Amino acid sequence: MDLWRDIIIFFAGLWAGTINTIVGSGSLVTFPVLVALGFAPVNAVVSNAMGLVAGGFSGAWGYRREAASVRGTLLKLVPVSLAGGLIGAFLLLHLPESVFSYVAPVLIVLALILVIFQPKLSVWAKTRQAKSVSVNPDDADKSRISPLLYFLVFLIGVYGGYFTAAQGILLMAVFGIFLHASLQQSNAIKVVLSLVVNLIAAISYLIFAPERIHWPVVALIAVGSLIGGFIGAKVGRKLSPGWLRGVIVILGLVALVNMVAKLVVGA
Repeated sequence: MDLWRDIIIFFAGLWAGTINTIVGSGSLVTFPVLVALGFAPVNAVVSNAMGLVAGGFSGAWGYRREAASVRGTLLKLVPVSLAGGLIGAFLLLHLPESVFSYVAPVLIVLALILVIFQPKLSVWAKTRQAKSVSVNPDDADKSRISPLLYFLVFLIGVYGGYFTAAQGILLMAVFGIFLHASLQQSNAIKVVLSLVVNLIAAISYLIFAPERIHWPVVALIAVGSLIGGFIGAKVGRKLSPGWLRGVIVILGLVALVNMVAKLVVGA
């Protein structure tokens, strides 16, 4: 790859790692960039998911205190996300690539809608969690988990293993309804579960579809997202993410137009 492509992909990974830790949807930065640079959509998803694993680790480390306070909840939900991510990765690798070409624009639209309405979802979730009797960090890990929460986390894992973008926002919306924890505790659980999904998907790609992996892309996104994950965890408690969200929407629209144009030309 040319130097300018390397620089663009690195900064896309940096931005994605930061955004993933703060609000989620970092893949709506890296995926459009890779598609715009000429990578096949499925290959872009594969390389992107593998690269973002590094950012997931740094983000999880940054939220380790909050995660430790809900260790029991994580131990219950991690296997569910793991199973969902495995199935999502299987679908991505075994369904015809033409299916992804039609499904991906729909998923991008869904992800963009979630990004746009994420502030309202966050305010609603924060209000609900503030009223919860379990908002005390010492009590948050003691409440019973609804069977419906298990099912929804599993479905989000499938979605994340297949496409990755906006799974964090989906998780936060679900947690706002079914999980009695503080907003920061919910965010910590989101970061860990998103990491689990990306990690199992990455392992699946490595074993079953190594030919789809662009290793220079993985390395650039990994380094960028690793740094971004630390940045996001550091500023995530302070930064208003509205301007980050605007960039996500713009890049998501670019990817949507790009993919729809290719479908029209190929029809």
